[in-house]
Amino acid sequence: MDRLKNFGFLLKDVSRLFIKRFEERAAVGLSLTLGQCKALITLFKNEGISQKRLSELADIEPMTLVRILDCMEAAGFIERRADPADRRARTLYLTKKAAPILDRIWEVSAQTRQETLAGFSTEERNTLISLFERAHENLLSLKPIADSPQSSPSRGAPTTKPPASTNRKAAAPR
Repeated sequence: MDRLKNFGFLLKDVSRLFIKRFEERAAVGLSLTLGQCKALITLFKNEGISQKRLSELADIEPMTLVRILDCMEAAGFIERRADPADRRARTLYLTKKAAPILDRIWEVSAQTRQETLAGFSTEERNTLISLFERAHENLLSLKPIADSPQSSPSRGAPTTKPPASTNRKAAAPR
């Protein structure tokens, strides 16, 4: 079997298993969900952003994020502030109380990463990360397929137009 054909499946499965292991550790060690961890870490890297932007960066549905932020605010980990540039918008900030939780999230991440890369030499780890960074850059640099000339129906791409009915009686309006 051609191992390259399985690349996408392997990538998805490794990601799924890594996330599952992280979620198990976060639930036991932190009593946090993956979504809560993603929101806190993304906010740590982007303090002062809007809820909408946090939703985009953390890849969390807006309604789900609102519930997560409500819980995080009630726990005293974040605060919502009025956006000085837009009265309708709110910006998000971490509180000092969030610092130990962030440290624990980083620890859980490191433990999960260590388990995932067990048996890899330092050189192999660095090579793996470098290769994934290059693949990431390749994917980020691509234009959307809809903008590409290959996506034009005149170039052989399937259309969404339904085929004409061969049964005129069935197609006639009633």
